[in-house]
Amino acid sequence: MDVQKRIEELTHELNQHNHRYYIEDHPTISDIEFDRLLDELRDLELAYPQYADPNSPTVRVGGGVTKVFETSEHRFPMYSLDNSYSILEIKEWIERAEKRLKSENSNLEALQFCCELKYDGASVSITYENGSLIRAVTRGDGVMGDEITNNIRTITSVPLQLSGSYPENFDIRGEVILSKSSFERLNKERLSSGLPAFMNPRNTASGTLKMQDSKEVASRKLDCFLYGMVMDENPYNSQYAMLASARSMGFYVPNHTALCNSADEIDEFINYWRDHRHELDYEIDGIVIKVDQINLQEQLGFTAKAPRWAIAYKFPAEEVSTRLVTVDFQVGRTGAVTPVANLEPVLLGGTIVKRASLHNADQLEKLDLHFGDTVLVEKGGEIIPKINGVQVDLRPKEAQKVSFLTHCPQCNSVLIRVPGEAAYYCPNTNNCSPQIIGRIQHFASRKAMDIEGLGDETVALLVQENRIRRISDLYRLTYNDLITLDRMADVSVANLLSGIAKSKSKSFERVLYGLGIRMVGETVAKKLTRSFGTIEELSRATVASLAELPDIGEKIAESVVSYFSNADHRLMIEELRGFGLKLVNEITAKPESETSEFNGKKVVISGVFSRFSREELKELLENNGAMLQGSISSKTDFVVAGENMGPAKLAKATELGVSILSEVELLSLLNI
Repeated sequence: MDVQKRIEELTHELNQHNHRYYIEDHPTISDIEFDRLLDELRDLELAYPQYADPNSPTVRVGGGVTKVFETSEHRFPMYSLDNSYSILEIKEWIERAEKRLKSENSNLEALQFCCELKYDGASVSITYENGSLIRAVTRGDGVMGDEITNNIRTITSVPLQLSGSYPENFDIRGEVILSKSSFERLNKERLSSGLPAFMNPRNTASGTLKMQDSKEVASRKLDCFLYGMVMDENPYNSQYAMLASARSMGFYVPNHTALCNSADEIDEFINYWRDHRHELDYEIDGIVIKVDQINLQEQLGFTAKAPRWAIAYKFPAEEVSTRLVTVDFQVGRTGAVTPVANLEPVLLGGTIVKRASLHNADQLEKLDLHFGDTVLVEKGGEIIPKINGVQVDLRPKEAQKVSFLTHCPQCNSVLIRVPGEAAYYCPNTNNCSPQIIGRIQHFASRKAMDIEGLGDETVALLVQENRIRRISDLYRLTYNDLITLDRMADVSVANLLSGIAKSKSKSFERVLYGLGIRMVGETVAKKLTRSFGTIEELSRATVASLAELPDIGEKIAESVVSYFSNADHRLMIEELRGFGLKLVNEITAKPESETSEFNGKKVVISGVFSRFSREELKELLENNGAMLQGSISSKTDFVVAGENMGPAKLAKATELGVSILSEVELLSLLNI
């Protein structure tokens, strides 16, 4: 017997049977016969491991153990969706999209919309190369996630090897869910074994993905519903067609999708599923509406957090009543004081809710809360609990009104309120412990300096033990400073010191974001570091010069100027410079140079490049004043063409007379 050939035959045959059973719901052999073939394959793989396929059907039953889930960067960011709660908000979204597109296209085609169910599970991104599953990563923060490839391979509705026609290299996005029937079965098994029942399918699915033993993951019977594909050059013309193509490749794409031509048709789809969603064997919490035409999606692009071409309609949140017990006041890293309600525990949306945010003093006053009130609680967006109202008729006699504090609950400083803002702030930035801890936690966080070994608890411990008081103190820490702390052994100390040392290589924009300047998030930090090549230039900027920048505005400008006017902040920055942190934009000089060939020009990048990645080229162009576009239009000034540029884009650029630059020509114009 040719062992290698037999293993290949069995692998192919079992993959086909898996597809017929789990995707088509049309098995062609008995379970006993399937198990016989699987046992034969497993025996051959054990005897001849050199011929085993990493995507063999035998991995479906698990067996691998993952001790540590490595953090991995998404090739393409996983954006969140903007939410809507009424058809009016969806109509406004459509109007905004049409207005934006008409500014680019004089003859705009009529918009169509692909409406899909919004699955309530855990988001993942799965990479396929040449039809084989290569990698699977959790959504994480949208930029970085945890690699869970072994566990994803156990999910029978995820194809290990694609069938039919498929792109050479792409990521597919989906939602890992636990069906209602599997959830009920799992809880019956747990209760019969004396274990507590799980609370809801969504949390159970999410937790299962991070289990170390893939055999246990396989036993949970998870599913994965796929809803989108991303790649360098998208060959599809419509979202609806893309989903149909994904089905033909072997992906599990529920056939509950509609192509709509108007807001009224979208409303009909929403209303139908609002009434019929409980008939499904899985949880959904809304509807996702996407502009169907892929070329128009590319033109609409993204905000810092979400695509402009998609929006989620969220079904009305469940609301319950419970009793307000006490109110805590929390101090954040910026000094903002937030009231938080402590409630009698109540079941809401499948989880026990004990606390709810009250946002600020204005919200507290608006609710007219009294201790002991019966309050109405919902999950805002079905995620964050919030108090919607008070049942005044149930208020206890002589109940005391909840008033906002006048002094900081941590350091007793008199609170201040900035004109035009809703929040009260503690001004004692240098000696208020929660602010110190919060700033350092932010600096060490994944999106900022990503310091391995420096979790929130470790930061709090270091501050409480007076080892650090501000960000720059991190770079003074020694082995002797750390080894005497609780829960710190040789290995953890070595990892932390190594993580701190590695953080010195992080880019200027991440350092700036990590400083925690009020109103300066990731996107603003990137714009500022591209507009001011060094921290010295930025520190000398005026409110007027900052406010002139796109998307900055006067309030952000005032916050930046205020930060750099503080002598303590300037001293700390000098200390960071001395420790070797990057306070200069190293990619190019000050952006938007008046002499740049690309200043104010609209540029499209397409293809694969040799000297720089696409992201690096985008940054180079943006730093030289270019405005990047996702697709070619009559208003495009340049197309930067790499290898394997899509023929359709090349033809359109030629037809419209757009200047086409090679990588060499681009770098020559940039004097690189």
